[in-house]
Amino acid sequence: MGALQALIFDVDGTLADTERDGHRVAFNQAFVNAGLDWDWSIELYGKLLAVTGGKERMRFYLDTYRPDVRMNDQTIADLHKAKNQYYAQLLEHGGIPLRPGVKRLLEAARAANLRLAISTTTTPENVFALLANNIDFNWFEVIAAGDIVPKKKPASDIYDYVLEQMNLPAADCLAFEDSENGLISAMDAGIMTIVTINDYTQNHTFDRAKLVLSDLGEPDRPCQIIQGDTQGSTYVDLPLLARLIAV
Repeated sequence: MGALQALIFDVDGTLADTERDGHRVAFNQAFVNAGLDWDWSIELYGKLLAVTGGKERMRFYLDTYRPDVRMNDQTIADLHKAKNQYYAQLLEHGGIPLRPGVKRLLEAARAANLRLAISTTTTPENVFALLANNIDFNWFEVIAAGDIVPKKKPASDIYDYVLEQMNLPAADCLAFEDSENGLISAMDAGIMTIVTINDYTQNHTFDRAKLVLSDLGEPDRPCQIIQGDTQGSTYVDLPLLARLIAV
């Protein structure tokens, strides 16, 4: 039993549907400009998402699909940097809005003096680019991103780091994720987790999640309840979260 003090959010797929129409597109643009014949289709990218971290994803792609190509770590890092620049351009043109209910819940949390944090394996530049075009990054007390910890999700390192920085027990926090790896990471840190699925994660296993939903919903746009008990709520709000964490 805890007393809700903080909400901790993943970014890609959780705050916004960034993967299919954001990161994937930016990766392909970086490949074209580097003279590579790689094309990550929607289907292929769904498979590559099993690996967290953009540089790690490229290395996995090379090892699994293009063993004929040798590429050193610096070249991969340079490609990833270029990809992030294209991703930022997509955000600047308003191509990646926040998911339903996200801004509403963040605003309600701030009004109630709940603490906010981000826990993600994406790079800090990508996090700030998304926030800058949608909300104020200063809303978040801690932004833990990228290579700030040795092991990425599904390891719990990134959530352990956030808890340490906020000096909070896991029992007083709620995490929001969209993937199986993210859920494992948060739960292994001891944090109750709500999952909002997307096209790439709808078939993942979420047995340990407190709730699995289509999205956070809005008062006039109910979310779909896939797993768990929302206790009559048709969208995620602070009273629901307080009830969940108090049980």
